[in-house]
Amino acid sequence: MNTTIDLLPAETGMGPVMLKTAKLARLVHWYTAGVGLEHVAERPGVVELGVGGRTILVLEEAPDLRGPNPADAGLFHTAVLYPTYAALAAAVVRMTQIPNIQFAGTGDHHVSEAFYFADPDGNGVELYVDRPRDQWVWQDGQVYMTTEFIDPNRFVNEHLDRGSFGISSTAPVDAKIGHVHLQVGDVATAKSFYVDALGFEQTTQLGSAALFVSAGGYHHHMAMNVWNSRGAGRRADTLGLGRVEIQVPDADALGAARERLASAGVTVADDGRGLRFEDPWANTITLTPAAA
Repeated sequence: MNTTIDLLPAETGMGPVMLKTAKLARLVHWYTAGVGLEHVAERPGVVELGVGGRTILVLEEAPDLRGPNPADAGLFHTAVLYPTYAALAAAVVRMTQIPNIQFAGTGDHHVSEAFYFADPDGNGVELYVDRPRDQWVWQDGQVYMTTEFIDPNRFVNEHLDRGSFGISSTAPVDAKIGHVHLQVGDVATAKSFYVDALGFEQTTQLGSAALFVSAGGYHHHMAMNVWNSRGAGRRADTLGLGRVEIQVPDADALGAARERLASAGVTVADDGRGLRFEDPWANTITLTPAAA
């Protein structure tokens, strides 16, 4: 276990992502039919989707909000991590069965293999599987990541398990949010906030264009780039990203994070169950103990 008080613990991971949408039913259908999530809970204007009774995505209806400008700070993509190649192949097939699917490409990143889409609201979505950690290459504290083409047909033919009952309609119970990638105004400010104040470790930096950070030696739990948003200021309340949840293992880790953020001058709201704060671009982040 990572006991360094200046860092998030090694057991830190991503919790549910909340998206705001003007067309709730349309987005619910997309994430259930394609990604393979199931209904976990529902209340007026809000649907929680997940796997095995565990919420990983919250969709909130917000019909009065406008859509974000592509150059705004906000969400670049939400990344759903599948536990096996077969599970990812099944998800890719389900996606192809959705009419007018917006396919955005593929990426063999050396640490993982990924397929990219845009949901009906234009939110970026990555579906991916990790390669075993012993195949990742680290040098001087940086993990090697690249982007090479994956032939979708070859990937599906090689990995799809059609089984006796056909392709699974749902994601496995251990699918989860693997990482969240944000658009920000500049990388140096992102590093000051997410590394120095919040306590992630830098895993890769692409000059002034992108930063990747994690806890516990993962390739990245979060990333920030300026590819579309260099110079962006604080974002308005728009459709798209509502909040990102980060889960730490216990109350001690939560308290340590509270102290780091306060020392950095970050305004933190504490409701007794978790912390809520904003990054420099008004992206809302919540920090909760996993037991909650």
